[in-house]
Amino acid sequence: METNQSNTLSAEEQQKLLEKYDPEAGTRKLTGIVGKIVFIGLLTFSLFQLYTAIFGIFTAQIQRTIHLGFALTLIFLLFPANRKSKKTHKLQVTWYDGLLALLSIGVGLYWPIFFEKLVMSVGRLTTLDFIVGLIAILLVLEATRRAVGLPITIIAIVFLLYGYFGPYMPGFLSHRGLSLERLVQTMFFTTEGILGTPLAVSSTFIFLFLLFGAFLVKTGVGQYFNDLAVSIAGRSTGGPAKVAIFSSALQGTISGSSVANVVTSGSFTIPMMKKLGYKREFAGAVEAAASTGGQLMPPIMGAAAFLMVEFIGNGITYWDIAKSAAIPALLYFTGIWIMTHFEAKRIGLRGLTKEEMPNRKEVLKKLYLLSPILAVIVLLMSGVIVTHAALYAILLAIIVGFINKDTRMGPKKFVLALVDGARSALGVAAATAAAGIIVGIVTKTGLGLKLANGLIDLAGGYLIPTLMLTMVAAIVLGMGSPTTANYVITSTIAAPAIILLGVPDLSAHLFVFYFGIIADITPPVALAAFAAAGVAGGEPLRTGINSAKLAIAAFIIPYIFVLSPQLLMIDTTWTELLWVIATALSGMIAIGASIIGFWMRKLNILERAISLIGGLLLIYPEGISDTVGLIIFLGVFASQVFFNRRDKGMSLKA
Repeated sequence: METNQSNTLSAEEQQKLLEKYDPEAGTRKLTGIVGKIVFIGLLTFSLFQLYTAIFGIFTAQIQRTIHLGFALTLIFLLFPANRKSKKTHKLQVTWYDGLLALLSIGVGLYWPIFFEKLVMSVGRLTTLDFIVGLIAILLVLEATRRAVGLPITIIAIVFLLYGYFGPYMPGFLSHRGLSLERLVQTMFFTTEGILGTPLAVSSTFIFLFLLFGAFLVKTGVGQYFNDLAVSIAGRSTGGPAKVAIFSSALQGTISGSSVANVVTSGSFTIPMMKKLGYKREFAGAVEAAASTGGQLMPPIMGAAAFLMVEFIGNGITYWDIAKSAAIPALLYFTGIWIMTHFEAKRIGLRGLTKEEMPNRKEVLKKLYLLSPILAVIVLLMSGVIVTHAALYAILLAIIVGFINKDTRMGPKKFVLALVDGARSALGVAAATAAAGIIVGIVTKTGLGLKLANGLIDLAGGYLIPTLMLTMVAAIVLGMGSPTTANYVITSTIAAPAIILLGVPDLSAHLFVFYFGIIADITPPVALAAFAAAGVAGGEPLRTGINSAKLAIAAFIIPYIFVLSPQLLMIDTTWTELLWVIATALSGMIAIGASIIGFWMRKLNILERAISLIGGLLLIYPEGISDTVGLIIFLGVFASQVFFNRRDKGMSLKA
């Protein structure tokens, strides 16, 4: 395959970009005795999680504090306090890092050692309890700042201050207030704060699936995604852009980060797009939009699906969520695919040549590498417990790796996969612990209901304005936050508003989840788009604007599935479902043509407006709107065919 891979980013360049836009990547490169301690710590962390997954988890407080203790300790050893510090200082573990790591060990062991005493105390804190709880809160905030970034840390601090200064809050935000002792007690000595549902999911499901992703990487699945994408889409019009979309959708099944997805797959696809003739900002935007969409892609959905099961409750299963998210995800990627196709046609771009393509037969011979991902889907469909599904998938990934000698997993590679899996879980553990602080304050103060009523009042009690305000809140709250924390924050603060107006829980949660995720490509804080601009060498803000245009489906579809849940396969027959998919895909073609300004030929302003209206009507699954939308679609299509043939006839005569 000759795809000019000399222009791809080196591993060192990729790491620099990751460190710039993804705080979770900015770790020290430790050597010597400290490096060995961290290596053993990461390995032990994974072994502990595997042990509890196989033989059963401990009591909630014990399981979660040990998980938290591992994460905090390793974060303080791996992540420097100041990422902008001089490199020589950054490589060293300072005395205060060591002290924070020791305190983290103490926090992690406090519940396991004093479990009976703490249970029997019934919420009464001793001086030692209070000090340990206060230290735990401060350690979580600092670890989150280092490993995840400032946005979620600031939000958590604001919520703590809100909990304490409640009596002084204005208007409907006022509440009785929580004393410092009550705050500490709630945050660390109940399962409503730091040790709440988000950390519970991190310490069970999420860790195992991150471990699964690490094992997949060791079997070469990441590179195989690129090869498979090229073999399927490379020869089509504007092939490399479609390769980026297909590859990023697949990468999203194992990646928990939009930025990491952009840098890893983008270092391969963006140079191909630029070589073919796409502008830098457009090439970066395609990769950013596709990589961000990976977080919306079932079955993993950036690990947020596991949290959604716990937050929604009411007997909803993981498979219910993955199934419901399938059509919106399909429409999202179809929208990007269509727009890149129309853009390629507009500027006259070709696909890859036969010489630039990989050997399709050789690529298809390795389809077995996807079997662990398919196994997860089948197992979850069959109702297998999520932790067991993850364990079986990890085992299958190891077995699959043995088929090819290049991906065979010896003892060394096995251990490295365990270490990499634990390393990828550190930021998630910190983020979910901080998110637990937010959830705890919301629960204790009733803030969720107050904000929901406030949004509804501001919107005059009408659904559409409430949805628009909720969308803005979700985008703002989602800026700079990782997927899991992003969902926890938006579902706790923004979702209750639309649920109060009678929207089904699943529709409401997916609504805020979508807008929280696309904050990664929505200016002004569009981290995934900025990372893509770094790879492409383009202008960041323009790349962000192009990304938001390409992801137009993500701004439209959530409104549709709130107004008409058939899009989520709720209360619908197979016949209705097929009709919904067909009309929605037709709608995306019309919308894509409108955004790009090209279908078979250039569209004028009036044609673009009509196409947009027709597309929106087709996406909305309702009889009259579908009929009107289909008439508009066929009218614009016929117009394009007629004028395109006329133009070709005139050019031949000339």
